[in-house]
Amino acid sequence: MERRVTDLTPMDSLWLTEAVRLREEHAGPLEDMEANRRARATAGDLPTRINNRALWLAERDGLLSALRHWKQGARLALLVLAILVVISGAGLAFAALGNGQTSVNVFWALGSLLGLNLILLLSWALGMLFAGESSASLGRLWLWLSEKLARDAQAAQLAPALILLLQRRRLNRWLLGMVVNGAWLLTLLSALTLLLLLMATRRYGFVWETTILSADTFVNVTQALGALPALLGFNVPTEAMIRASGDSALSIESARQAWASWLVGVLLVYGIVPRLLLALMCLWHWRRGRAALSLDLSLPGYSQLRERLMPSSERLGVSDAAPDHWDDVQAGGAATDSEGAVLVAIELDDQRPWPPHLSKTVMDAGILDSRESRQKLLDQLTRFPPARLAIACDPRRSPDRGSLALIAELARCAGAARIWLLQAPSGQALDSERLGDWHSALQKLGIPYADSAPLMWLETGHD
Repeated sequence: MERRVTDLTPMDSLWLTEAVRLREEHAGPLEDMEANRRARATAGDLPTRINNRALWLAERDGLLSALRHWKQGARLALLVLAILVVISGAGLAFAALGNGQTSVNVFWALGSLLGLNLILLLSWALGMLFAGESSASLGRLWLWLSEKLARDAQAAQLAPALILLLQRRRLNRWLLGMVVNGAWLLTLLSALTLLLLLMATRRYGFVWETTILSADTFVNVTQALGALPALLGFNVPTEAMIRASGDSALSIESARQAWASWLVGVLLVYGIVPRLLLALMCLWHWRRGRAALSLDLSLPGYSQLRERLMPSSERLGVSDAAPDHWDDVQAGGAATDSEGAVLVAIELDDQRPWPPHLSKTVMDAGILDSRESRQKLLDQLTRFPPARLAIACDPRRSPDRGSLALIAELARCAGAARIWLLQAPSGQALDSERLGDWHSALQKLGIPYADSAPLMWLETGHD
């Protein structure tokens, strides 16, 4: 079976590995003999082999496709949030300039544009400084939507696995921070765009009103808020304009333009720029931390795999000797290049002679009749996969799950495989119903089968 994992990022691989660990922790160990064998056959240290094992299990059990569905759901959730925040930004602009009014309270408009943003920004910053984590409701909403939109039962472990993986380096706050600050950045950009559109197509006059504050207070506040935008070229109303605006909306063109420029500059400097800088800061920390992510080998789920994936004899540099009948294949390098042919039989009795006469180009792997012989052959085929593999089966036996799993495992170790359903020994007949069960089972596996010896195919590659 070809593993389609080449499109995975290192982050995806770690994510899947953590998801497999959580699944085994909650549901018990998975059937992983083939996964362990393939992981041992690959070069690398223990984390690499644990990762390879997890990727094989994730592909087999559908977790890899669930990850792709989850990521699609995450992108769709971001799109939904983007649409919502754009609409929210438009609502802020309408609230700031009023519904059809031509006289705008400038400080009420400023509060409508920046008030909620500054409160939530302060809350986010305090959470980062003192709690170490951000209580980002938008970020949690995004994770929740991503899981719901994935619509895959296998995705249940993905969100917890991602959170646990990121918490080890406290990366979840930077990921959620990117989402939150990016969402507010888009909201304020939407508000700015509509604000400019409304002021370009309607004539607004700006006033300020108060009952308990003095005019000097508004003069000082206006000039203080306009100091930074003025450095970027935005206009700031003069003191005379500010005091006159306390009485009525000025009809002087220069005053209207000065107030409009001041409002846009304050929104840009105190709203958009901080969110942009914070989003870039979160992105920088996220990328830096993501590159340093690794498996925590001290976890029980990983430490228990050490002996299975890196046996002590292998770590000392000792490996089992290959069977004698593999010597020619290894020496010629044919199996390593996915060439050559192998014939193997599964659980044959003594009533039939074995093996048949084979040419020198076909290797006889014997009869698999014990757990040890199966494991030894699978290890050999994993290291040196042949181009063609014929598997002889006795159709007098029932096609049980163990035999079919072994056949599938053997077939995955070769470039091409065929099943040879042997004829009954002399004086015996095959049970037609049982033979039909074999045909049905092999069709589901998708492996070609026949009741004649595929010797010509083994020798030449064609019938």
